Amino acid sequence: MIKCGRPAKGSELLSRDRVLDTALTLFLEHGYGNLSMEAIAKDARVSLRTIYSQFGSKAGLFGALIRRCSDQFVGTLSLQGQPEIALAAFAKEFLFRITRPDVVRMRSILIGESPRFPDLATQFYEQGPKRTLEHLAQYFARQRAAGRIIPVDPHVLADQFLSCLRSERFQKLQLGLENTPTEAEIEAWAQQAVRLFLYGCAAEKK
Repeated sequence: MIKCGRPAKGSELLSRDRVLDTALTLFLEHGYGNLSMEAIAKDARVSLRTIYSQFGSKAGLFGALIRRCSDQFVGTLSLQGQPEIALAAFAKEFLFRITRPDVVRMRSILIGESPRFPDLATQFYEQGPKRTLEHLAQYFARQRAAGRIIPVDPHVLADQFLSCLRSERFQKLQLGLENTPTEAEIEAWAQQAVRLFLYGCAAEKK
């Protein structure tokens, strides 16, 4: 007997992951504007209706890819952790994810095509940078309440910390002027950025 009704939750998740994996490959190959939803559905072996029901639009699909990437570092930040330990763990995962070649390429696609597709820029910002900023701001708010950091607006702290992490080095990477950093290089990059952010650069007075 043929079973009808909603597919099992596990199969839905597998289908969603397959669509996202396929979309990532095709976005990297064709860009955003030149890629049709029909092509994604065909390569992912799902119906066009399935993609629209899960993601709403092509911009929504792109946003889901960004969210899946940000999930991998947002979840590493314990809201209760001690600043140096918690921020270092977050920084390492954040830097590792944003410096991967596929992610750098996706960002280039976004920068090149967002003027023609405003929804693309909105999805990227809301699912990536904005979501990360809000999570960091929650962390800094709790640390301020616990008396571990100075009483500065948590959103300002979140913005400054991310700026400290990305730095000029990330811009050079985006421009193809620097190689993808190794895990050891990321470890040093993260530790230096966290120490500078937390303790500043002023020498101790003797």
